[in-house]
Amino acid sequence: MAMDVVDYEIKGAEMQFVEVELDPGEAAIGEAGSMMFMDAGINMDTVFGDGSASQGGGFFGKLLGAGKRLITGESLFTTVYTNNGGGKQRVAFAAPYPGKILPMDLRQLGGTLICQKDAFLCAARGVSLGIALQQKLSTGFFGGEGFIMQKLEGDGLAFVHAGGTVVRRTLQPGQTLLVDTGCVVAYTPNVNFEIQYVGKIKTALFGGEGLFLAKMTGPGEVWLQSLPFSRLASRIFAAAPQTGGGGREEGSVLGGFAGAGILGGILGGDDE
Repeated sequence: MAMDVVDYEIKGAEMQFVEVELDPGEAAIGEAGSMMFMDAGINMDTVFGDGSASQGGGFFGKLLGAGKRLITGESLFTTVYTNNGGGKQRVAFAAPYPGKILPMDLRQLGGTLICQKDAFLCAARGVSLGIALQQKLSTGFFGGEGFIMQKLEGDGLAFVHAGGTVVRRTLQPGQTLLVDTGCVVAYTPNVNFEIQYVGKIKTALFGGEGLFLAKMTGPGEVWLQSLPFSRLASRIFAAAPQTGGGGREEGSVLGGFAGAGILGGILGGDDE
């Protein structure tokens, strides 16, 4: 189907959100729970599947779209925001944790983008959300994201979210980049994605980087994040007060309030 051409504006620094402007009749699709605010003239409708499949293909088309999303660990449902008013209307989608929102023009990227399972935030109506299966067994077992990643297809705008600071690398034919598996956000399908053992037992056990690295070989585009959410979560868990036997130690209530304040300061991202 034809893609809706939308205007957008990304706002914020650490905790960003994207504001999408819709002309009358245009629509955007959003990940469940990502909407921040919308104008009163926008109609919100939750659909079964990925939004694009709901426009055609009958029940089996919807079932296929929903199944793809379930396999990638996402919700069975997608929300479609349609401008039913007479003028321009705006809807905003917020990032789930500190990082950057990346606008991806699929037309300029050859029509397809492969990204980690939880990277998709929102898109113009007509972008299809599918799955990308890793072809090599080792990549599936040790690639950090498993066999399955998200595949965005179409010729419109899609927005993905990454943690921390994001860098885009253009790989020339035969050029290889070794990356921590959790730091891979997205890449174009012509990039060869493999898993490589770090090479030394001592490095693997005590280096803190894990047993395997992602080996990405060009040509193509690669987007990397400095702070995978799994790394952020593990650091917060490691810093949290630990109590043995599942009991609550004296003063743990105050400790819990202090921990909540620290976590709020980390994730708040607002200096005002």
